[in-house]
Amino acid sequence: MTRVRRLPRLLAAAVLPLVAAGLVGCTGGGEPAPSDGTASGTATAAARDCLPSGSASESVEVSGEVGTQPSIALSGPVDVSTSQQTVVTEGTGERTRTGDVVRVAITVFDAMTGDLVNSAGYESGTGEQLTISADYYVPGLEGALLCAQAGGRTVTVASAADMQPSTEGTDPPNAAAVIVVDTFAVVPTRATGADQEAQPGFPTVELADDGRPTVTLPEGDPPTDLQVEVLKVGDGPVVPDPANVTVQYQGVNWRTGEVFDESWGSGTLATFSTQQVVSGFASAMIGQTVGSQVLVVVPPAEGYGEAGQASAGIEPGDTLVFVIDVLAVA
Repeated sequence: MTRVRRLPRLLAAAVLPLVAAGLVGCTGGGEPAPSDGTASGTATAAARDCLPSGSASESVEVSGEVGTQPSIALSGPVDVSTSQQTVVTEGTGERTRTGDVVRVAITVFDAMTGDLVNSAGYESGTGEQLTISADYYVPGLEGALLCAQAGGRTVTVASAADMQPSTEGTDPPNAAAVIVVDTFAVVPTRATGADQEAQPGFPTVELADDGRPTVTLPEGDPPTDLQVEVLKVGDGPVVPDPANVTVQYQGVNWRTGEVFDESWGSGTLATFSTQQVVSGFASAMIGQTVGSQVLVVVPPAEGYGEAGQASAGIEPGDTLVFVIDVLAVA
């Protein structure tokens, strides 16, 4: 299989969902780049409030059941200088926030005519998987995804300015939009499966209150073949081969005992294809159930081999240890 070219944040190369390209586009940068280790959504989360409801969003008549493609009726062209959002159908649980990974279905309409622009997420019955972030989507779409509840439906009237990628030197188009979002689920940030009995000879794992692991390596040389230990067993769907997965992970170099890469503390979950990572990491996930946590000891032949990865401090022949929380699959 093809090995990832770059290890720091190697697992954070998100697979951009079709919504971004097919509906309203990204924020001018194409596919999201691998993280540099900063919390990409943290600053935005602190600054971005829920959109207020207003006369414009309240005037949009939305028809259809949650989970089915909606239709709308407008009394006339709808335009706003500030985007608005109204709850059509109440959901349950906490409201979505910046940095959350959600499964949603989205329909975008022209706010001037009410004509359908595009839609996605209805055919599967489970929606498209998106990470709510201004790094990935124009402000209008980001705002439409925020502050929703699982099982609910919202309608957002997004201003023309909020539908414009934040590119310097460009003028906002006259393209306000009506966006209907059905939120199916918010992906958890840690594995929630049933704890399993520890196996002798494996590295041990202790979890912080937020789920972040600390790995302690046993004395002696590492095993020479791939070793997988299931720490928690989830009750979600099985990860097929290949698959797009969403995880939390931490990587430890057996030689140094040091963490060389992790999603914990980044502010976002990692979403990628099982074909984008080293074979040992992929093998540990394939066949597991969502909600599980696995520990895998990856020998050089199924990691970075005799080439190593100097930028991550991985020397030729290093054995790697990963703790992986399997959170979602698509």
